[in-house]
Amino acid sequence: MLPSNTIFQILLIFQFCLGVIGNSSLLMLYIYMFLFRSHFKKLIDSVFLHLTIVNLSTIMFTLIKDIMFSFRVPNFLDDIGCKAVLFSFRITRGLSICTTSVLSIFQVITVTPSNSKWAWLKPRLSRWIFYSLLCSWLINILIYGYMLDLVIAKTNVTHIGHGYSHGYCQNKKFQKDESGSFFSLIITHDLFYVAIMMWASLYMVIFLHRHHKTAQHLHSQSLSSQLSPERKATHSILSLVSCFVLTYWLNNSITLYGFYTREKIQRLEAIDTILTTSYPTICPFLLMKNNKVILQFTSSFPVLRMTCFHRSLNG
Repeated sequence: MLPSNTIFQILLIFQFCLGVIGNSSLLMLYIYMFLFRSHFKKLIDSVFLHLTIVNLSTIMFTLIKDIMFSFRVPNFLDDIGCKAVLFSFRITRGLSICTTSVLSIFQVITVTPSNSKWAWLKPRLSRWIFYSLLCSWLINILIYGYMLDLVIAKTNVTHIGHGYSHGYCQNKKFQKDESGSFFSLIITHDLFYVAIMMWASLYMVIFLHRHHKTAQHLHSQSLSSQLSPERKATHSILSLVSCFVLTYWLNNSITLYGFYTREKIQRLEAIDTILTTSYPTICPFLLMKNNKVILQFTSSFPVLRMTCFHRSLNG
């Protein structure tokens, strides 16, 4: 039986490969669509593209250092490296939360009937999305810019006591009140966006339920059984939000426990890393499920394979 450290190494490498392949493939397909299939492009695709870039960055900044640490590579990060990597990771993770929240609100406005109080936002969606994502960047840079002075490379001495200690990095010995206010700010920021996601998800679930009940009254079963593009997009975003909220609560529970426990457990750090990158890893495959260009691209594989097979026979 494999030792637990080897199992975690395999899981980290597998998750890194899966996440990079999934997000890179989705990123290239979005770039292809924006350049050569612009008639398929929708406003929501720009948000999906932003989320894909953010998720890919989160995986890179998180898993590379943790894979190196699992193989006991010495001195992989110094003080500057810790500050740069953790600052970039926290920003991309915060942007992932904000972008998923923007997607939820976008879909609520999209499926809202024309006589609703939210209908006036529909013509302004492109401008609203731009300013929302821009504000998300600014807010996260301001919040986590404060963290740069708090993080240093881990010393040879075992870190015991309250505070951050993960892989190659740890926090300085800052005051308890200072750390408490900083983490309160982070938690308030995250909970605000998670609350928006959950409210938007509840609204969309109620909308889908009412739409389904209305469709049942139609005489044509084919009409009621078909899913409109709006409903497909709503299902995709609900899947994204559900996946995010689940991994978010699990990840934060372990992170808070690791922060406040006196003796740091390396196995717990590995579990925390796997949970942190679970959403960025799963996200591209949820987005691929209902994308028209991606479905056309993947459906062409059997035809391409048969063409190559016939050419090889005739050659």
